Amino acid sequence: MRKDLRSLFLILLLLAGFQMQAQQVPSPKSHFGFDIGDDYMLANFTQTEAYFKKVAESSDRVVMTSIGKTEYGRDQPMLIITAPKNFENLDRFKEISQKLARAEMSREDAETLIAQGKPVVWIDGGLHANEVVGPHQLIQTVYELASRNDEETLKILDEVIILLVHANPDGMEIMSDWYMRKEDPTQRDQNIPILYQKYVGHDNNRDFYMNNMSEATNMSLQQYVEWIPQIIYNHHQSGPAGSVLAGPPYRDPFNHVFDPLIITSLDAVGAAMINRLHQEDKPGYTRLDGSVFSTWWNGGLRTTPYYHNQIGILTEIIGNPTPSSVPLVPDRLIPNNGTPYPVTPRDWHFKTSIEYSVSLNYAILNHAVRHGDELLRNIYIMGRRSIEKGQKDTWTMYPKYAQAVEDAFEQARKEGKAQRPSGWRAGLPKEFYDEVYTDQARKDPYGYILPADQADFPTAIKFLNALIKSGILVHKATENFTVNGKSYPAGSYIVKTAQAFRPHVIDMFEPQDHPNDFLYPGGPPIRPYDAAGWTLAYQMGSEIDRIMEDFDGPFEAVPYGEIQSPPAKALANGSGYLIDVRGNNSFMAVNDLLKAKVKVYRTTEEVNGLPAGSFYVGSAGKSILQKAAQEYGVYGQPASRPKSVTEVKPARIGLFDYYGGSMPSGWVRWMLEQFHYDYSLVFPQEIDAGNLNEKYDVLLFIGPGIPAAGSRGGGRSQPDATEIDEKYHHMLGNFSADKSVPAIEEFLENGGNVITVGSATELAFHLGLPVKDALVELGSDGVERPLSGEKYYIPGSVLEMYVDNSLPINYGMGEKSYIMFNRSPVFHLSPEASKEGVKVLSWFGEEEPLRSGWAWGQAYLKNGVTAFEAPFGKGRLFAFGPEITFRSQSHGTFKMLFNGLYR
Repeated sequence: MRKDLRSLFLILLLLAGFQMQAQQVPSPKSHFGFDIGDDYMLANFTQTEAYFKKVAESSDRVVMTSIGKTEYGRDQPMLIITAPKNFENLDRFKEISQKLARAEMSREDAETLIAQGKPVVWIDGGLHANEVVGPHQLIQTVYELASRNDEETLKILDEVIILLVHANPDGMEIMSDWYMRKEDPTQRDQNIPILYQKYVGHDNNRDFYMNNMSEATNMSLQQYVEWIPQIIYNHHQSGPAGSVLAGPPYRDPFNHVFDPLIITSLDAVGAAMINRLHQEDKPGYTRLDGSVFSTWWNGGLRTTPYYHNQIGILTEIIGNPTPSSVPLVPDRLIPNNGTPYPVTPRDWHFKTSIEYSVSLNYAILNHAVRHGDELLRNIYIMGRRSIEKGQKDTWTMYPKYAQAVEDAFEQARKEGKAQRPSGWRAGLPKEFYDEVYTDQARKDPYGYILPADQADFPTAIKFLNALIKSGILVHKATENFTVNGKSYPAGSYIVKTAQAFRPHVIDMFEPQDHPNDFLYPGGPPIRPYDAAGWTLAYQMGSEIDRIMEDFDGPFEAVPYGEIQSPPAKALANGSGYLIDVRGNNSFMAVNDLLKAKVKVYRTTEEVNGLPAGSFYVGSAGKSILQKAAQEYGVYGQPASRPKSVTEVKPARIGLFDYYGGSMPSGWVRWMLEQFHYDYSLVFPQEIDAGNLNEKYDVLLFIGPGIPAAGSRGGGRSQPDATEIDEKYHHMLGNFSADKSVPAIEEFLENGGNVITVGSATELAFHLGLPVKDALVELGSDGVERPLSGEKYYIPGSVLEMYVDNSLPINYGMGEKSYIMFNRSPVFHLSPEASKEGVKVLSWFGEEEPLRSGWAWGQAYLKNGVTAFEAPFGKGRLFAFGPEITFRSQSHGTFKMLFNGLYR
């Protein structure tokens, strides 16, 4: 009996030991072989994913899930971390977070949910893969939360649902493998040969309202459809020189459309973060005007949340596995409101950045513990206020309206109807406020209708899908209806502003009004962090009706997050078919036809109501057109072959790129694949070798890479060929005036075409074409110089230009077009230009062209040429100054590129 008891006791001890061992969370060092933050050491994603799995298997505080695939096909992980007991009700906590964010209930019901719910905090890392602190602090934070048993950690786990998200698995693999490839750690570098996101590199943080990339879509669906966290913390690098990190609150301006609670909540969270660092004697936190970051722009991982009533946090911290130092910047040594506790010059190690980052994470999580009910209540209040604004006449307080009040008063004063009150505290009479803020033409719309019978409905649906991925409530008409005397067909879509995420709706449909922001009166402009204007409805070029009064109809709500497709239709019988050039997806269908060796023709004049440039295909293309009608929203119109048509064939496309990767070129890579174009990448060495006509019919130069005329070129930092794998050698080199330009001249002379966009239009000056820079002035010494910022400045903004749509490169365009203009080139033609066959493709008129954003000195744009084509030998050069392919968002101008990709 004693022997049996002794055996049972040993078995129980053994089982307990196994259980304790199973619950022992592995340390990073036990898995990676080094501590996170050790000098010269980086983990790659494969190792990191394996570690996350180990932690999830060994800890009942952690559940690991995939939120989708990356562009290279990896799983994108999200770790849900909370107290074990909370997992029993995890779906309920998610449901409460959703319901409070959407605010579709009374305050009383909301308070009941607040009492039952828990705040949700998102912390990510690794979005920009060269900013290696981000993913590594994520590893350390996972370990801390999964293994620590101190009172603070246990309280956080009890009270908060934590979402830890790897923002760029592909990039971590690329960057870490590259850095660790050299045995001598002092020789390690981050000079990778390709972009660290498959297509767009650093621009992966410019995609969070469009959601083109898989990773952006994965995260947006979690942020705005599934979990809707109250706080979203986005780790970045690097801090301003002479600081350790930049964080909230941020500098002005902030966007006028979101709730003021966003700004004051940023103050609150920012205070928790900086206070924790100061308590721990960690100096160097800068905020407000201590850094360039503002809350104006939409489209970043931490900025798009503002338009969804969420607190978006960005920090930019110094640090690298290769040891560095904090530089001496005297101005940074003076304590001020921006930097209360300056950091002094010192050596800096990677581990210190990790320690700072974990402290900041804990500061935010502790804020959520102390203010959890407030976070839940505030997201409801902001959402509810948004709904109520959408249900009544509302005027957003734009700078232009404040100016309109001043202008109205000045006009009345000149007419002797008003005078400025005396006294330094006196303002203007209230009647001038009422004159502007009761003006029905200035109020916000109640909603928007996207008619189903517009020429390019599939592109309108792509716009709607961008909204749907961002959690916007969309309705669809179940039958025909009429609003304000206009009839709309069933299948049209409706977006109302009476919804919780109204700020995002207004921001996507209405123009941005960026204030004039100068360093001092008469001084240089303060550059926005990113774009000043971006109205997606304008960029998409879709037909959208603004509805200025409350309206209703036979509308059915689209379930949140449910992606829409064009209506699938059967192809009508016919001996041949016309395809409308106005639809972007028409080019997708045409490329499918050409790959199947089906003959395709283009019309040279209007046929059956379809504009010149539309496509014609015979009955041989019927099966492909049936697929297009089912999947693309492209509906071939039965027709006999028109008299005036020309056959088109696919061009052999070369897309310029360079070592390290061009983001604008990468966006076009993605575009070409989406629309079924075949292409090859062309690097400087291949250009310099000449004989380009043997492989290519058209070369695309998108954005950077062409040196300024008068410069020999070179300049981009590149490694020595002996330091990199042979498979990357062909990427090395720079486009140059002495070697590359003659090769391009030869290509054009022999009948090749070249399309340039943005700064790549500098090629026109290298070729000696009869055009001039319109944005220069003659100095007293007789030398032309670019206009100063005090006279002319247009950061990223939406402008409107005139288009000659009779020219083949512009087939399918309207007579006007919105364009994304980002300090873009503008031209004047020389007197001899017309004699030499140069044609103006698009231009600005007499009026000011700004439609969304900020433009200072618009008079300099008057009658300026925005795009032209010029013959050169047997070929042609097309120069588009504006960003016609901007971040793959500007669908309204895609045709200007697509039309040039055939022969």
